[in-house]
Amino acid sequence: QLQLVESGGGLVQPGGSLRLSCAASGFSLDYYTIGWFRQAPGKEREGVSCINSSGARTVYADSVKGRFTISKDNAKATVYLQMDSLKPEDTAVYYCAATELVTSPDFMCMIEYELWGQGTQVTVSS
Repeated sequence: QLQLVESGGGLVQPGGSLRLSCAASGFSLDYYTIGWFRQAPGKEREGVSCINSSGARTVYADSVKGRFTISKDNAKATVYLQMDSLKPEDTAVYYCAATELVTSPDFMCMIEYELWGQGTQVTVSS
């Protein structure tokens, strides 16, 4: 069974850091583009950051540029999202997703993703 499992969410104070992990089960990430998405209550889901199959190309939402870093370890079949300088507006459920579609970096978070994880809650509050 193909699965993505997120972990690493939690409660953190403003200015703090968290590292989310997205582990693939049942398949290799070598040929997949991976995206991190988030959805806050009452808001639409948005693409946070996406990374291509090799890990050489990344894209970030303007709201997280300079604060979040996405990385991919194909040997461990895991993708990470390092989140620093967290703000209350980063509070959301974070999902990772995988797609076999290939596109230019600017569009990686805009294409259709076939496989989704269950999500992990991130709450930034004092």
